[in-house]
Amino acid sequence: MSQIRWALSDYQTIVQQELTHLVRQPSLIAWQLGSPIVMVLLFVFVFGSAMDIGGGADFTSFAMPGMFAMTMAFGFMNTAMSVAIYKEKGFIDRFRSMPMAPSAVVTGRGVSDLIHAALDLVVLALIALAIGWRSDGGLAATLFAFGLLLWLRFALIWIGVWIGLKVKNQEAAGNLFALAFPFGMISSVFTPPSLMPDWLGAIAMWNPVSSTANAVRELFGNPVPLGGSWIEQNAMLMAVTWPALITLVFLPLAVRKYQSLGR
Repeated sequence: MSQIRWALSDYQTIVQQELTHLVRQPSLIAWQLGSPIVMVLLFVFVFGSAMDIGGGADFTSFAMPGMFAMTMAFGFMNTAMSVAIYKEKGFIDRFRSMPMAPSAVVTGRGVSDLIHAALDLVVLALIALAIGWRSDGGLAATLFAFGLLLWLRFALIWIGVWIGLKVKNQEAAGNLFALAFPFGMISSVFTPPSLMPDWLGAIAMWNPVSSTANAVRELFGNPVPLGGSWIEQNAMLMAVTWPALITLVFLPLAVRKYQSLGR
């Protein structure tokens, strides 16, 4: 029992340290709040004026749940960058030299990033409401939808931590956008896979971001892409399953990589 209390105390210390760092960096807060606004203006108002998803569906109602999912998906880049900076500046070595629980740094990082993600969702939801988006699914369904979005972000945190620990420096971590961009965009975020070429549509259908986006659309009562594939018909199931599988693979990898640093 004492070991559990010790580990929880270490987790809390790391989370407090991360949040304190955020508060003391106003530019990070400005970027965190401003980025969703820019994304909505760009993808919904600029590109959206030329988008036709078929069936006479409103593009804003279709796109905003996708924007929520894409924001959660792109978040793993921030995680990887932060971890890479901490490693490069020697902060992680300092943590490892202290009598801390072995998983405290990795887990604390995950919890703090999840809090950041919740803030991103609040800002993005307020913007969506301001431009006319609405959830017609009821309070319980709406809360569950946001829970699924955070569940996806939680899973991808561990990919970000693992990559951040593996790359040599923050410049290498910055190159992750080349990986994150197709991961977020080749999906049903802005376009139904049925409107894509067959090979590209198949990739988009099986993208975990698509499953979460389609599941939250259903929960919000927003337009859902019409498709007959198994993966599209079972979006709710896969929105729970994909993040669980990702977490089962990458959480142990992240902890193991942290523990092996310097060996």
